[in-house]
Amino acid sequence: MEERLQKLLSAAGICSRRRAEIYIQEGRVTVNGKPAALGDKADPARDQIALDGMPVAGGTGQRQVLMLYKPRGVVTTLSDEKGRPTVAQLVEGCGARVWPVGRLDMDSEGLLLLTDDGALTNHLLHPRHQVEKEYLVWVAGFRSEVMENLRRPMTLDGQRLAPAKVRLVRQGGEQTLLAMVIHEGKNRQIRRMCAQCGLTVTRLKRVREGGVRLDRTLAPGQWRPLSAAEVRQLTEESFLQE
Repeated sequence: MEERLQKLLSAAGICSRRRAEIYIQEGRVTVNGKPAALGDKADPARDQIALDGMPVAGGTGQRQVLMLYKPRGVVTTLSDEKGRPTVAQLVEGCGARVWPVGRLDMDSEGLLLLTDDGALTNHLLHPRHQVEKEYLVWVAGFRSEVMENLRRPMTLDGQRLAPAKVRLVRQGGEQTLLAMVIHEGKNRQIRRMCAQCGLTVTRLKRVREGGVRLDRTLAPGQWRPLSAAEVRQLTEESFLQE
């Protein structure tokens, strides 16, 4: 059933109808990839509605939020023109059309959230919420002075990054295990930060997003729905740096 776009954005819990009208006028809302105009209508069951490029789910029904242990070698997309395995294929039996919240590069593994909840997606990805993401990082070439360098503000793509939280977990042999916490989530950010400090990342695993940790009972490629308590943890103030 077609509804005005401002009503659909409001029903998805993203913003008020008045604010939605402003977003539409600013050209931030698209329907099936094309910029929308004030007064346009869409059917969320048929059309792809997006705000700032992020999918928006319509209506007020129960939303799906999944935790996937993404394996290495799988791309974080719904389809891939090169024929590589995708996260969508791993969760195709979930009973809903879900999309990944953010990205985890093909060579990395660990926690990936997928949902059909547009409001939650926007909340977790909006820069002002600064949702923390924690990674276990196996590196080669570790030296004692690297810790201080990794904790300092760095610049990627001409933009200043917030200082990362870095902890030495285990050192021995040719590899060192670090725990790193960031919130920007730029493309291959952890790997590029380590490279700036002369480190080579040999394995990268995301273990936490906000207040939700990767379920240790999940094997690579497995998923499960988040509990109601875990969904609440994703937006609790104790895990946001507002």
